[in-house]
Amino acid sequence: MSAPRTELKSTGYEIFIGLLSILSIFNLVLVYTVVEDPGLQQILNVMNVLFSAIFLGDFTYRIFTAPSAGAYFFRHFGWADLLASLPFPQAKILRVFRLVRVSRLLRDIGPRAIWRSITRDRAGSALLVLLLMGILVLEFGSLMILRVEEYAKGANITSASDALWYTIVTISTVGYGDQYPVTEAGRLTGTVIIVIGVGIFGTFTGYLANLFLSPRKRDAESDAATATADSEPDAGPAVVAAVPDQAGATLEDLRTLLARSEASLAEVKALLGGADGAPGRPA
Repeated sequence: MSAPRTELKSTGYEIFIGLLSILSIFNLVLVYTVVEDPGLQQILNVMNVLFSAIFLGDFTYRIFTAPSAGAYFFRHFGWADLLASLPFPQAKILRVFRLVRVSRLLRDIGPRAIWRSITRDRAGSALLVLLLMGILVLEFGSLMILRVEEYAKGANITSASDALWYTIVTISTVGYGDQYPVTEAGRLTGTVIIVIGVGIFGTFTGYLANLFLSPRKRDAESDAATATADSEPDAGPAVVAAVPDQAGATLEDLRTLLARSEASLAEVKALLGGADGAPGRPA
C-alpha cells in the first residue's frame, strides 16, 4: 500500500531546499550590490545556474508528488517555483516564495517532530548535509581562492574557471596539480578545502557502501527467518507425539502407586486384626 501524498516531503529534504533558497537569495544580493569583480561575479553566476537546476528538479518532484498538481501550482506558488528555476535574472527573486513555504511547513510540524524525523532518517539526512557542504565549499572556496590569487605575482589561478576547476579537483582529492595557489592565504584556503573534501568523500563512500550492503543484510535476515520457519513444522509432530507418551507414562505410574498403596493398606488391616485377637492372626 503506497503512502498518501502530502505537500510536506521529508524533513531533511525541506531543510536542504530551504537552506539552498537562502544561499541563492544571498548570492543575488552579492551579485547585484556587493561584488564588482567580474571573475567573482562569474563564479556566483555559475552557482546560480546550479541552483536553478536543483530548483527545477525540486519543482518537478513536487508537482508529480503533490496531492493535487493544480492546487500546488496555483494556490501554493508552484508557478513561482517554476519561474524562479528558469534562467531569467528578474525571476530569481521569486525564490522567496519557496523559502516561505518551507518555513510554513516546518513550523506546522514543530521542532520536536523535526528533530525526531532527522534522527530517524540519519542516512538520508547525512547525505543531504554532505551535498550542502559540497555546494558551500565549491562556492566559497572558489570565491576565496580567486580573491587571494587572482592578482598575485606568478599566480596561475586567475579566472573563474581556474578557481572552480581547482576547487572541484581539490574537493574530489584528485589533485592534478595544473592549478595551485602561490600565496600563503591561497595555500591556507587550499588546506581547508582539502580537509573538508576528504571528509565529504569519505562519508559519501561510507554512505554508498551502506546503501549497497543493506539489501544484502536484509536478504540474509529474511533467508534465516525462512529457514527457521521451515524447520519448525518438522519439530512440531515430535513434540506433539511426546506429550501423549509422557501422559501415558504418568498414568501408568499412578496406577502402580495406587496398587502398592492398596497392598500396604491391606497389610496394615491384617496386622490390626491380629492385634485385637480377631481371626486371621498370624502365627
